[in-house]
Amino acid sequence: MGREQVSYTVEQLVALNPYNPDLLPDLENHVNEQVSSQTYSLDANLCLLRLYQFEPDKMSSQIVARILIKALMAMPAPDFSLCLFLIPERVQMEDPFKTLIVLSHYLETGRFRQFWEEAAKSRHLVEVVPGFEQAIQAYAVHVLSLTYQKVPKAVLAEAINIEGLSLDKFLEHQVANSGWALEKGQGKGQLILIPQNEFNHPELKKNAAESIPLEHITRIFPILG
Repeated sequence: MGREQVSYTVEQLVALNPYNPDLLPDLENHVNEQVSSQTYSLDANLCLLRLYQFEPDKMSSQIVARILIKALMAMPAPDFSLCLFLIPERVQMEDPFKTLIVLSHYLETGRFRQFWEEAAKSRHLVEVVPGFEQAIQAYAVHVLSLTYQKVPKAVLAEAINIEGLSLDKFLEHQVANSGWALEKGQGKGQLILIPQNEFNHPELKKNAAESIPLEHITRIFPILG
């Protein structure tokens, strides 16, 4: 209950006066609260980054790094870019921010093997934020579901950085809860069938477009004209 009260108070203060420098300690504590309670408040974090712009001598590298890690965990939302926009370029060139920018680039381009390799070198940075690995795995699954109708088991394993029994348990969960199916076969060559959607099955998108009522289309023409 206490946690909810702290979160609510900070959000209210931000809404009332987002440029009040006296908010700095509360906002910094709020970032640590988000980490420990596995919650997330983008608006409060953006407010803190804006205040740091006005008082750069008070900027905490540790707090900013945690904000960026939480933003990475929110992908595919563009939160990381929104946060980065408020961080001076000279600061972005320093560690740990330089590393986090590289990680973001790998995720945005779907280069998951490189991402996990780089993240492994920076465990001291990302492991302080609970749920980081699970959030990135969820994002990787999201990307695969937009790309594949059938994904090789080896590709999935590389994307979510899981192998062996842990991978089998993950697949069991997805089959039971997310409509996945496994084709016959064993080993890394086994194919996983992902439910159809308008991205991995263009026919669905075409059908959706064909089903748009005529009156919706005719309303567009006066706007275009």
